[in-house]
Amino acid sequence: MNIFNLLSLIGGLALFLYGMSVMGDGLAKTAGGKLEQILEKLTSTPLRGVILGAAVTAVIQSSSATTVMVVGFVNSGIMKLRQAVGIIMGANIGTTITSWILSLSGIQSDHVFIQMLKPSSFSPILAVIGIIFLMFSKNSRKKDIGGILLGFTVLMFGMETMSTAVAPLADVPEFTKVFTMFSNPLLGMLAGALLTAIIQSSSASVGILQALCTTGAVTYRAAIPIIMGQNIGTCVTALISSIGAKENAKRAAFVHLYFNIVGTVLFLSVFYGLHAVFHFDFLENVMSSADIAVIHTLFNVVATAVLLPFNRVLEKLATLTVRDRKPDEVIANELEPLTHLDIRFLEKPAFAVAQCTDVIKNMAKLCREALLISLDMLENYTPEKRGLVEQLENVVDRYEDELGTYMVRLSGRELSLEDSQKISMGLHSIGDLERISDHAMNIADICDKMHNEGMQFSDKAIAELCVYTQAVTEIVTMTVDAFDEEDLNLAYRVEPLEEVINHLNAIIKKHHIRRLQKGKCTIELGIALENLINHYERVSDHCSNVAVALLQAASDTFDTHEYLERLKEEDNIEFQAMYQLYKEKYQI
Repeated sequence: MNIFNLLSLIGGLALFLYGMSVMGDGLAKTAGGKLEQILEKLTSTPLRGVILGAAVTAVIQSSSATTVMVVGFVNSGIMKLRQAVGIIMGANIGTTITSWILSLSGIQSDHVFIQMLKPSSFSPILAVIGIIFLMFSKNSRKKDIGGILLGFTVLMFGMETMSTAVAPLADVPEFTKVFTMFSNPLLGMLAGALLTAIIQSSSASVGILQALCTTGAVTYRAAIPIIMGQNIGTCVTALISSIGAKENAKRAAFVHLYFNIVGTVLFLSVFYGLHAVFHFDFLENVMSSADIAVIHTLFNVVATAVLLPFNRVLEKLATLTVRDRKPDEVIANELEPLTHLDIRFLEKPAFAVAQCTDVIKNMAKLCREALLISLDMLENYTPEKRGLVEQLENVVDRYEDELGTYMVRLSGRELSLEDSQKISMGLHSIGDLERISDHAMNIADICDKMHNEGMQFSDKAIAELCVYTQAVTEIVTMTVDAFDEEDLNLAYRVEPLEEVINHLNAIIKKHHIRRLQKGKCTIELGIALENLINHYERVSDHCSNVAVALLQAASDTFDTHEYLERLKEEDNIEFQAMYQLYKEKYQI
């Protein structure tokens, strides 16, 4: 193998990775955000989570992408950690579809129809269709499909290039010795993990291994540990994405890591234990691309089947690894942004406005964190969580006081129209944000009282509250994201969801009265439920106010009352469509 073969190998790898990226992006765009909506929905059992994770990953061809999405959902509070466990397991199964597609390149036959099953045979046809869609179609969906087809073609061309580049290695004794070294399970596992961690794709690293199969040097003994290591290496992407995220999001990334580590240890222990007894002769046999696909799939399916019943153990292990922050740490860390409100910045009003905006965005995130912790207390109560909510509420109070004083002083300076609107929006928003943290404290107090007095809602009430909690979680997350990213499209979606939350509130009250009349609910529980749902509704009202303030700041001629009245008119098709979407999503 000379320098030109090495360059071809590197070029083939680059094409392979680029093709996978283009194909995955095209598939995600074609789905039109539906994949995210599917993952956001509650899964009643871990098994359903596994099926969802496998299906979504099979579509977007990347377990890393699925896991990163899940980390994001857990971080925003849309998904609970226990829901994420099943989806993460399923993602490992779904990613094996790529190795099966790549294994088709090893088909050998003179029959024309069988030959057409080889990607190298039908890829040119897909490339022609893809380039026609991409260059000549005005339909965005067809353009995305064209990108998928071209991405697949580039991926397969990269695979063929790598296979051709490494073919001369079949006659190099030193290369064979390298794979003999990998026969040591520990070294092979580390090599697979390192390679996958570097390129951040288990599908790609499995593809490289499949390309090396053409040399005839890859035996079962060498390949099995490498494949196991590849599953561990792919966890790096999720771990990186969790940096700076909340505790539960970090735990989701660690669940992915622990699942693969525990699965690998169990699989290798059992396999080599049986080998010591039965002496598997096939370990010295040369592997084909299809053999690698089989091993890759077998490991992930078996690991999921074995560990799925112990999903709560993985969750507990991740929780022990990533501990909840102490209240004192929260105070020290979260008050630091207030130092940006330096009185000396008032001499540079434009800069001071920018500092205020950043601090308000941080305040919004603290309010969301306090509320999500209090909502989680309904199912997972701990005294520490109540203490954390109280500390966050006190921090938010400090934010409102200092921001209000600073912005009033700043408003007296000479400001541009845009900066003046930002200050006006900020003064309107900090009151609503502070009230959200107050409601979080009230919810936490209700949960605390219920826990101390041993009060428990009926199964029906719990089911209804679960749906209501999801809706409130989404509206708070959406509002804070819209505020943080100054995203007007997200801000427009707040009001339809707020209307649905009002609708949910009315239904739950109606059902609650019915249970009281039938004697299925006590007066004390009824009062607790009434207080809870009232706090929920008021939180959504404050979210609506923040979203309207954001929209108002973006328009000189914006009239709040006129906007709300016009928005809810029956002929407002966009509003009605979003309202129906959320109404169907959150049904009781």
